[in-house]
Amino acid sequence: PDEAIWTSDVSEAPLDPRSSEIISWLDERGWGIGRFQIDFGLEVLRADASTPLMEFEPIDDYFYVPDCDHVPVPVPPGGNLEWMDGYACEQNEDCHLIVVEESSRTLYEMWRADIRGDDFRGGCLAVWDLNRIYGPEGRGLNCTSADAAGYPIAPLLFTADEVAAGEIRHAIRFILPNSSIRSGQFVYPATHGTPNASGPSSAPPYGARFRLRADFPMDSLPNEASRVVARALQRYGMFLADAGRVPLTAQSDRRTRAKWDDLLGSQDLKVIRVSDFEVIEMGKAVRLDLDNCVRTPM
Repeated sequence: PDEAIWTSDVSEAPLDPRSSEIISWLDERGWGIGRFQIDFGLEVLRADASTPLMEFEPIDDYFYVPDCDHVPVPVPPGGNLEWMDGYACEQNEDCHLIVVEESSRTLYEMWRADIRGDDFRGGCLAVWDLNRIYGPEGRGLNCTSADAAGYPIAPLLFTADEVAAGEIRHAIRFILPNSSIRSGQFVYPATHGTPNASGPSSAPPYGARFRLRADFPMDSLPNEASRVVARALQRYGMFLADAGRVPLTAQSDRRTRAKWDDLLGSQDLKVIRVSDFEVIEMGKAVRLDLDNCVRTPM
């Protein structure tokens, strides 16, 4: 919904009291891959009431109770997982399966999905109601989702169609290495973190919202598409959502009218440094308690 936190304008929001400390610490380490690069691999599939539902067998190491949902998932014919050509997870990747069921306005997000014929195995599935404004506890305090921070992925992915139209109207997903994420804490809207995060108290926690500085020189960017993304980072910011090396995440263009090759390259934002950002006021940090997921009633 329009009132969701992902679409809130933070261009004038107050900074966190520790913004300078966090940015300074992270700037010494830089982005995980060494530059502000974009990952175009995540796919968002569309389904309707006629799309076949498939039961799945949870994969023990990647499915957590009570955090994850175990319900049938709509699997559109001809679809694919993140970076894959089909539904088989052929490499040791996250293999996210993301499906929007449009008739019920329900979002299904799973990581470590693997479908081979009638055999469907999967990791954590998070089911989201797209009509609902979730409170500070999301799907549940201390509960994970298909991302470590516990919130949804799809609302934070920007698309080639949005960029071609000249405006992204929501915040963006970003990731950092575990060593650059604060250990043992998270902040709203995150509801979860991981024990692999090993950064000190001066590192950003899961849920941190960064905003590109208002004085960032837009003329340093190589094209209008990169400036569209930068303007969204100034107005809506970006949320720390998961661990990894490629900082920024966009949606694949397999099913969009506009194509990335005509708009934006993966390194077109590489001039943007950590020091070009500020940290929006985060509020009180929550202590990570992996054994105490309390699901929020639907």
